[in-house]
Amino acid sequence: MAATINVSSILRNQSPKLSSLPPLSLYIHIPWCVKKCPYCDFNSHEIGNNVANLPEQDYVSALIRDLEMALPQIWGRPISSIFFGGGTPSLLSAQAVDTILTQVRMLLPIELYAEVTLEANPGTFEAQKFSDFRTAGINRLSVGIQSFNSKHLHALGRIHDDKEAHRALDIALKYFDNVNLDIMYALPDQGLEEARQDIEIASVSGVHHVSAYHLTLEPNTYFHRFPPKLPDDDLSAEMQLIVEQTLSRRGFEHYEISAFARPSHRSHHNLNYWQFGDYLGIGAGAHSKISFQDRIIRQMRYKQPKQYITKTLNENDSVQSQHEILAKDRAFEFMMNALRLMEGFHPDTFQATTGLSITVVQQELHRAEQCGLLCWDHHCIKPTVKGKQFLNELLQIFLI
Repeated sequence: MAATINVSSILRNQSPKLSSLPPLSLYIHIPWCVKKCPYCDFNSHEIGNNVANLPEQDYVSALIRDLEMALPQIWGRPISSIFFGGGTPSLLSAQAVDTILTQVRMLLPIELYAEVTLEANPGTFEAQKFSDFRTAGINRLSVGIQSFNSKHLHALGRIHDDKEAHRALDIALKYFDNVNLDIMYALPDQGLEEARQDIEIASVSGVHHVSAYHLTLEPNTYFHRFPPKLPDDDLSAEMQLIVEQTLSRRGFEHYEISAFARPSHRSHHNLNYWQFGDYLGIGAGAHSKISFQDRIIRQMRYKQPKQYITKTLNENDSVQSQHEILAKDRAFEFMMNALRLMEGFHPDTFQATTGLSITVVQQELHRAEQCGLLCWDHHCIKPTVKGKQFLNELLQIFLI
Protein backbone atom coordinates (compact mmCIF):
# COMPACT_ATOMS: atom_id res chain seq x y z
CA MET A 1 0.00 0.00 0.00
CA ALA A 2 2.81 2.40 0.89
CA ALA A 3 4.43 1.89 -2.49
CA THR A 4 1.19 2.74 -4.26
CA ILE A 5 0.77 5.95 -2.28
CA ASN A 6 4.37 6.90 -3.00
CA VAL A 7 3.98 6.39 -6.75
CA SER A 8 0.70 8.33 -6.84
CA SER A 9 2.36 11.14 -4.94
CA ILE A 10 5.18 11.28 -7.45
CA LEU A 11 2.77 11.45 -10.37
CA ARG A 12 0.67 14.13 -8.68
CA ASN A 13 3.35 16.44 -7.47
CA GLN A 14 6.57 15.87 -9.35
CA SER A 15 7.59 18.10 -12.24
CA PRO A 16 10.02 15.66 -13.88
CA LYS A 17 13.00 17.06 -15.72
CA LEU A 18 14.47 15.60 -18.90
CA SER A 19 18.22 15.04 -19.01
CA SER A 20 18.15 15.50 -22.81
CA LEU A 21 15.57 16.30 -25.46
CA PRO A 22 14.27 13.61 -27.86
CA PRO A 23 14.58 13.81 -31.66
CA LEU A 24 12.41 16.44 -33.35
CA SER A 25 10.35 15.92 -36.52
CA LEU A 26 8.40 18.44 -38.60
CA TYR A 27 4.85 17.70 -39.75
CA ILE A 28 3.25 19.89 -42.43
CA HIS A 29 -0.52 19.51 -42.84
CA ILE A 30 -2.19 20.09 -46.22
CA PRO A 31 -5.93 20.04 -45.46
CA TRP A 32 -7.51 19.66 -48.90
CA CYS A 33 -8.59 16.63 -50.90
CA VAL A 34 -10.61 16.10 -54.06
CA LYS A 35 -13.29 14.17 -52.17
CA LYS A 36 -13.80 13.36 -48.47
CA CYS A 37 -13.72 9.59 -47.92
CA PRO A 38 -16.57 8.19 -45.78
CA TYR A 39 -14.17 6.54 -43.29
CA CYS A 40 -11.80 9.51 -42.88
CA ASP A 41 -11.69 11.41 -39.58
CA PHE A 42 -8.65 13.53 -40.47
CA ASN A 43 -8.86 17.31 -40.84
CA SER A 44 -9.52 17.36 -44.59
CA HIS A 45 -11.79 19.52 -46.73
CA GLU A 46 -13.16 18.87 -50.22
CA ILE A 47 -12.20 21.12 -53.11
CA GLY A 48 -13.61 18.95 -55.91
CA ASN A 49 -11.76 18.53 -59.19
CA ASN A 50 -10.95 22.22 -59.52
CA VAL A 51 -7.49 22.72 -58.03
CA ALA A 52 -7.99 26.46 -58.57
CA ASN A 53 -10.20 26.32 -55.44
CA LEU A 54 -7.07 25.68 -53.39
CA PRO A 55 -5.64 28.95 -51.99
CA GLU A 56 -2.11 27.66 -52.45
CA GLN A 57 -0.15 30.91 -52.28
CA ASP A 58 -1.87 32.19 -49.13
CA TYR A 59 -1.58 28.82 -47.45
CA VAL A 60 2.12 28.48 -48.21
CA SER A 61 2.67 31.98 -46.80
CA ALA A 62 0.74 31.00 -43.66
CA LEU A 63 2.81 27.81 -43.23
CA ILE A 64 6.05 29.78 -43.42
CA ARG A 65 4.78 32.39 -40.97
CA ASP A 66 3.60 29.61 -38.64
CA LEU A 67 7.07 28.07 -38.71
CA GLU A 68 8.72 31.43 -38.03
CA MET A 69 6.53 31.99 -34.96
CA ALA A 70 7.33 28.51 -33.63
CA LEU A 71 11.11 28.94 -33.87
CA PRO A 72 11.69 30.16 -30.28
CA GLN A 73 10.23 26.88 -28.95
CA ILE A 74 12.60 24.67 -30.97
CA TRP A 75 15.59 26.95 -31.48
CA GLY A 76 18.80 25.13 -32.34
CA ARG A 77 17.23 21.67 -32.46
CA PRO A 78 17.89 19.69 -35.67
CA ILE A 79 15.00 18.25 -37.66
CA SER A 80 15.28 14.47 -38.08
CA SER A 81 12.39 14.00 -40.55
CA ILE A 82 9.76 15.98 -42.44
CA PHE A 83 6.29 14.74 -43.40
CA PHE A 84 3.70 16.36 -45.67
CA GLY A 85 0.37 14.85 -44.58
CA GLY A 86 -3.26 15.52 -45.32
CA GLY A 87 -5.71 15.63 -46.94
CA THR A 88 -3.88 15.12 -50.19
CA PRO A 89 -0.53 16.97 -50.21
CA SER A 90 0.09 15.90 -53.81
CA LEU A 91 -2.56 18.47 -54.82
CA LEU A 92 0.09 21.13 -54.16
CA SER A 93 2.24 22.25 -57.04
CA ALA A 94 5.87 21.17 -57.01
CA GLN A 95 6.79 24.86 -56.84
CA ALA A 96 4.81 25.23 -53.59
CA VAL A 97 6.57 22.21 -52.06
CA ASP A 98 9.92 23.61 -53.17
CA THR A 99 9.11 27.00 -51.58
CA ILE A 100 8.14 25.38 -48.28
CA LEU A 101 11.22 23.15 -48.10
CA THR A 102 13.53 26.02 -49.08
CA GLN A 103 12.19 28.08 -46.18
CA VAL A 104 12.45 25.14 -43.78
CA ARG A 105 16.15 24.72 -44.73
CA MET A 106 16.75 28.43 -44.20
CA LEU A 107 15.11 28.51 -40.78
CA LEU A 108 16.07 25.15 -39.26
CA PRO A 109 19.05 22.80 -39.14
CA ILE A 110 18.12 19.54 -40.89
CA GLU A 111 19.96 16.31 -40.26
CA LEU A 112 21.98 14.88 -43.12
CA TYR A 113 19.92 12.35 -45.12
CA ALA A 114 16.74 13.34 -43.27
CA GLU A 115 13.65 11.49 -44.49
CA VAL A 116 11.24 13.85 -46.31
CA THR A 117 7.88 12.21 -47.05
CA LEU A 118 4.93 13.40 -49.11
CA GLU A 119 1.54 11.65 -49.09
CA ALA A 120 -0.07 11.19 -52.50
CA ASN A 121 -3.31 9.69 -53.72
CA PRO A 122 -3.95 8.04 -57.12
CA GLY A 123 -5.97 10.42 -59.27
CA THR A 124 -3.49 13.24 -58.56
CA PHE A 125 -0.50 11.61 -60.26
CA GLU A 126 1.29 13.37 -63.13
CA ALA A 127 4.72 12.04 -64.06
CA GLN A 128 6.43 15.42 -64.51
CA LYS A 129 4.95 16.75 -61.28
CA PHE A 130 6.35 13.86 -59.27
CA SER A 131 9.72 14.25 -60.91
CA ASP A 132 9.62 17.86 -59.77
CA PHE A 133 8.64 16.80 -56.24
CA ARG A 134 11.82 14.71 -56.15
CA THR A 135 13.88 17.67 -57.36
CA ALA A 136 12.30 19.87 -54.66
CA GLY A 137 13.63 17.54 -51.95
CA ILE A 138 10.99 14.87 -51.38
CA ASN A 139 12.82 11.55 -50.97
CA ARG A 140 10.00 9.30 -49.76
CA LEU A 141 6.50 8.92 -51.21
CA SER A 142 3.51 7.45 -49.37
CA VAL A 143 0.77 6.34 -51.76
CA GLY A 144 -2.80 5.87 -50.52
CA ILE A 145 -3.85 2.88 -52.64
CA GLN A 146 -6.13 1.23 -49.98
CA SER A 147 -7.18 -1.55 -52.39
CA PHE A 148 -6.52 -2.85 -55.90
CA ASN A 149 -10.15 -3.96 -56.26
CA SER A 150 -12.39 -1.41 -58.01
CA LYS A 151 -15.48 -2.66 -56.16
CA HIS A 152 -13.88 -1.99 -52.80
CA LEU A 153 -12.39 1.32 -53.92
CA HIS A 154 -15.89 2.43 -54.88
CA ALA A 155 -17.25 1.30 -51.50
CA LEU A 156 -14.51 3.32 -49.77
CA GLY A 157 -15.40 6.43 -51.75
CA ARG A 158 -12.00 6.63 -53.43
CA ILE A 159 -11.66 8.67 -56.63
CA HIS A 160 -9.43 6.12 -58.38
CA ASP A 161 -9.95 2.62 -59.80
CA ASP A 162 -7.60 -0.36 -59.99
CA LYS A 163 -5.93 0.83 -63.21
CA GLU A 164 -5.15 4.23 -61.72
CA ALA A 165 -3.79 2.51 -58.60
CA HIS A 166 -1.28 0.54 -60.69
CA ARG A 167 -0.38 3.61 -62.75
CA ALA A 168 0.26 5.64 -59.60
CA LEU A 169 2.64 2.98 -58.27
CA ASP A 170 4.49 2.82 -61.59
CA ILE A 171 5.10 6.59 -61.49
CA ALA A 172 6.05 6.52 -57.79
CA LEU A 173 8.61 3.75 -58.29
CA LYS A 174 10.05 5.46 -61.36
CA TYR A 175 11.02 8.60 -59.44
CA PHE A 176 11.47 7.41 -55.83
CA ASP A 177 13.57 4.68 -54.27
CA ASN A 178 11.62 4.80 -51.00
CA VAL A 179 7.88 4.25 -51.50
CA ASN A 180 5.22 3.35 -48.94
CA LEU A 181 1.89 1.84 -49.92
CA ASP A 182 -1.19 2.21 -47.71
CA ILE A 183 -3.54 -0.77 -47.88
CA MET A 184 -6.72 -1.52 -45.92
CA TYR A 185 -8.47 -4.77 -45.06
CA ALA A 186 -11.75 -5.84 -43.41
CA LEU A 187 -13.53 -3.67 -45.98
CA PRO A 188 -17.30 -3.61 -46.63
CA ASP A 189 -18.37 -7.03 -48.01
CA GLN A 190 -14.73 -8.08 -48.48
CA GLY A 191 -14.03 -11.80 -48.61
CA LEU A 192 -10.91 -13.59 -47.43
CA GLU A 193 -9.65 -14.28 -50.95
CA GLU A 194 -10.14 -10.64 -51.95
CA ALA A 195 -8.05 -9.51 -48.97
CA ARG A 196 -5.41 -12.07 -49.94
CA GLN A 197 -5.29 -10.76 -53.52
CA ASP A 198 -4.83 -7.16 -52.35
CA ILE A 199 -1.90 -7.94 -50.08
CA GLU A 200 -0.30 -10.27 -52.64
CA ILE A 201 -0.33 -7.48 -55.22
CA ALA A 202 1.07 -5.03 -52.68
CA SER A 203 3.83 -7.42 -51.61
CA VAL A 204 5.20 -7.90 -55.15
CA SER A 205 4.59 -4.34 -56.39
CA GLY A 206 8.18 -3.25 -55.73
CA VAL A 207 7.39 -0.84 -52.88
CA HIS A 208 9.73 -0.62 -49.91
CA HIS A 209 7.19 -0.22 -47.12
CA VAL A 210 3.58 -1.29 -46.57
CA SER A 211 1.19 0.21 -44.02
CA ALA A 212 -1.70 -2.25 -43.63
CA TYR A 213 -4.69 -0.95 -41.69
CA HIS A 214 -7.85 -2.60 -40.42
CA LEU A 215 -10.81 -0.43 -41.45
CA THR A 216 -12.36 1.09 -38.34
CA LEU A 217 -15.52 3.16 -38.03
CA GLU A 218 -14.29 6.39 -36.48
CA PRO A 219 -16.63 8.90 -34.79
CA ASN A 220 -17.69 11.93 -36.87
CA THR A 221 -17.44 10.04 -40.17
CA TYR A 222 -20.10 9.04 -42.69
CA PHE A 223 -19.39 5.35 -42.06
CA HIS A 224 -19.93 5.86 -38.32
CA ARG A 225 -23.36 7.39 -38.96
CA PHE A 226 -24.30 4.87 -41.63
CA PRO A 227 -22.26 1.72 -40.91
CA PRO A 228 -21.58 -0.57 -43.88
CA LYS A 229 -21.57 -4.36 -43.54
CA LEU A 230 -18.08 -5.32 -42.42
CA PRO A 231 -16.41 -8.72 -41.92
CA ASP A 232 -16.92 -10.15 -38.42
CA ASP A 233 -14.09 -10.33 -35.88
CA ASP A 234 -13.07 -13.89 -36.78
CA LEU A 235 -12.84 -13.13 -40.49
CA SER A 236 -10.99 -9.89 -39.81
CA ALA A 237 -8.48 -11.78 -37.66
CA GLU A 238 -7.92 -14.25 -40.53
CA MET A 239 -7.32 -11.34 -42.90
CA GLN A 240 -4.80 -9.80 -40.51
CA LEU A 241 -2.94 -13.12 -40.29
CA ILE A 242 -2.82 -13.39 -44.09
CA VAL A 243 -1.47 -9.83 -44.32
CA GLU A 244 1.30 -10.57 -41.82
CA GLN A 245 2.23 -13.97 -43.29
CA THR A 246 2.24 -12.74 -46.90
CA LEU A 247 4.43 -9.73 -46.23
CA SER A 248 6.81 -11.79 -44.09
CA ARG A 249 7.15 -14.34 -46.87
CA ARG A 250 7.97 -11.53 -49.30
CA GLY A 251 10.81 -10.18 -47.15
CA PHE A 252 9.05 -7.42 -45.20
CA GLU A 253 9.87 -6.92 -41.53
CA HIS A 254 6.85 -6.47 -39.27
CA TYR A 255 8.18 -3.77 -36.93
CA GLU A 256 5.00 -2.00 -35.76
CA ILE A 257 1.37 -3.13 -35.41
CA SER A 258 0.45 -1.86 -38.91
CA ALA A 259 3.87 -1.27 -40.51
CA PHE A 260 6.03 -3.58 -42.63
CA ALA A 261 9.37 -2.59 -44.15
CA ARG A 262 12.04 -3.98 -46.38
CA PRO A 263 15.55 -3.82 -44.87
CA SER A 264 16.65 -0.22 -44.10
CA HIS A 265 13.27 1.22 -45.07
CA ARG A 266 11.50 1.69 -41.75
CA SER A 267 9.60 4.99 -41.51
CA HIS A 268 11.89 7.26 -39.47
CA HIS A 269 9.15 9.85 -39.05
CA ASN A 270 6.59 7.40 -37.68
CA LEU A 271 9.20 5.69 -35.51
CA ASN A 272 9.80 9.04 -33.83
CA TYR A 273 6.08 9.20 -32.93
CA TRP A 274 6.07 5.63 -31.60
CA GLN A 275 9.18 6.26 -29.51
CA PHE A 276 7.56 9.34 -27.92
CA GLY A 277 9.78 11.77 -29.79
CA ASP A 278 8.93 15.41 -30.42
CA TYR A 279 7.23 16.90 -33.46
CA LEU A 280 6.32 20.40 -34.52
CA GLY A 281 3.10 20.43 -36.53
CA ILE A 282 2.32 23.40 -38.77
CA GLY A 283 -0.77 23.86 -40.91
CA ALA A 284 -4.53 23.79 -40.33
CA GLY A 285 -5.41 21.46 -37.46
CA ALA A 286 -1.81 20.26 -37.00
CA HIS A 287 -0.76 18.91 -33.60
CA SER A 288 2.61 19.35 -31.88
CA LYS A 289 4.43 17.70 -29.00
CA ILE A 290 7.41 19.72 -27.82
CA SER A 291 9.67 18.90 -24.88
CA PHE A 292 11.59 21.32 -22.72
CA GLN A 293 13.87 20.36 -19.85
CA ASP A 294 11.16 21.04 -17.26
CA ARG A 295 7.91 20.37 -19.18
CA ILE A 296 6.29 18.78 -22.23
CA ILE A 297 3.55 20.62 -24.12
CA ARG A 298 0.97 19.78 -26.76
CA GLN A 299 -0.43 22.28 -29.23
CA MET A 300 -3.16 22.33 -31.87
CA ARG A 301 -3.53 24.81 -34.74
CA TYR A 302 -6.86 26.20 -35.96
CA LYS A 303 -8.66 23.49 -37.96
CA GLN A 304 -10.53 25.50 -40.59
CA PRO A 305 -8.11 26.47 -43.40
CA LYS A 306 -9.56 29.97 -43.87
CA GLN A 307 -9.40 30.70 -40.15
CA TYR A 308 -5.88 29.28 -39.95
CA ILE A 309 -4.69 31.49 -42.82
CA THR A 310 -6.35 34.61 -41.37
CA LYS A 311 -5.12 34.04 -37.81
CA THR A 312 -1.59 33.26 -38.93
CA LEU A 313 -1.07 36.00 -41.49
CA ASN A 314 -3.16 38.81 -40.02
CA GLU A 315 -3.14 38.23 -36.29
CA ASN A 316 0.20 36.46 -35.85
CA ASP A 317 -1.52 33.73 -33.83
CA SER A 318 -1.51 30.27 -35.36
CA VAL A 319 -1.87 28.28 -32.12
CA GLN A 320 -5.45 27.58 -31.11
CA SER A 321 -4.76 25.66 -27.92
CA GLN A 322 -1.81 24.57 -25.79
CA HIS A 323 -1.50 22.49 -22.65
CA GLU A 324 1.17 20.78 -20.61
CA ILE A 325 1.32 16.99 -20.43
CA LEU A 326 1.11 16.30 -16.72
CA ALA A 327 3.44 13.77 -15.15
CA LYS A 328 0.54 11.39 -14.49
CA ASP A 329 -0.30 11.35 -18.23
CA ARG A 330 3.21 10.92 -19.59
CA ALA A 331 3.47 7.23 -18.71
CA PHE A 332 0.24 6.34 -20.52
CA GLU A 333 1.04 8.45 -23.59
CA PHE A 334 4.47 6.81 -23.82
CA MET A 335 2.98 3.31 -23.55
CA MET A 336 0.22 4.11 -26.02
CA ASN A 337 2.89 4.69 -28.66
CA ALA A 338 5.81 2.43 -27.70
CA LEU A 339 3.75 -0.72 -27.18
CA ARG A 340 2.86 -0.62 -30.88
CA LEU A 341 6.44 -1.63 -31.66
CA MET A 342 6.99 -5.35 -32.25
CA GLU A 343 10.41 -5.33 -30.56
CA GLY A 344 9.24 -3.20 -27.67
CA PHE A 345 11.49 -0.66 -25.97
CA HIS A 346 14.34 -0.42 -23.48
CA PRO A 347 13.33 0.80 -19.99
CA ASP A 348 15.90 3.59 -20.24
CA THR A 349 13.93 5.04 -23.19
CA PHE A 350 10.93 5.48 -20.89
CA GLN A 351 12.91 7.59 -18.46
CA ALA A 352 14.72 9.55 -21.18
CA THR A 353 11.51 10.72 -22.87
CA THR A 354 9.12 11.05 -19.91
CA GLY A 355 11.52 12.11 -17.14
CA LEU A 356 9.98 9.38 -14.96
CA SER A 357 11.55 6.24 -13.55
CA ILE A 358 10.16 2.98 -14.93
CA THR A 359 9.29 2.12 -11.31
CA VAL A 360 6.22 4.40 -11.48
CA VAL A 361 4.55 1.78 -13.72
CA GLN A 362 6.06 -1.30 -12.08
CA GLN A 363 2.73 -2.51 -10.66
CA GLU A 364 1.06 -2.07 -14.05
CA LEU A 365 3.89 -3.99 -15.74
CA HIS A 366 3.40 -6.86 -13.29
CA ARG A 367 -0.36 -6.87 -13.87
CA ALA A 368 0.07 -6.90 -17.67
CA GLU A 369 2.58 -9.72 -17.35
CA GLN A 370 0.19 -11.74 -15.17
CA CYS A 371 -2.51 -11.28 -17.83
CA GLY A 372 -0.16 -12.67 -20.47
CA LEU A 373 -0.16 -9.35 -22.38
CA LEU A 374 3.41 -8.25 -21.73
CA CYS A 375 6.88 -9.63 -21.16
CA TRP A 376 9.58 -7.49 -19.56
CA ASP A 377 12.97 -7.45 -17.93
CA HIS A 378 15.75 -4.93 -17.39
CA HIS A 379 16.58 -4.86 -21.10
CA CYS A 380 13.27 -4.96 -22.97
CA ILE A 381 9.55 -4.37 -22.46
CA LYS A 382 7.30 -5.62 -25.25
CA PRO A 383 3.81 -6.96 -25.86
CA THR A 384 3.31 -10.71 -26.20
CA VAL A 385 1.45 -12.20 -29.17
CA LYS A 386 -1.71 -11.95 -27.05
CA GLY A 387 -0.81 -8.36 -26.13
CA LYS A 388 -0.55 -7.41 -29.80
CA GLN A 389 -3.96 -8.95 -30.48
CA PHE A 390 -5.55 -7.16 -27.51
CA LEU A 391 -3.58 -3.92 -27.52
CA ASN A 392 -6.46 -1.80 -26.21
CA GLU A 393 -6.86 -4.08 -23.20
CA LEU A 394 -3.10 -3.87 -22.58
CA LEU A 395 -3.13 -0.06 -22.73
CA GLN A 396 -6.07 0.15 -20.34
CA ILE A 397 -3.82 -1.23 -17.61
CA PHE A 398 -1.59 1.86 -17.87
CA LEU A 399 -4.44 4.36 -17.47
CA ILE A 400 -3.32 5.38 -13.99
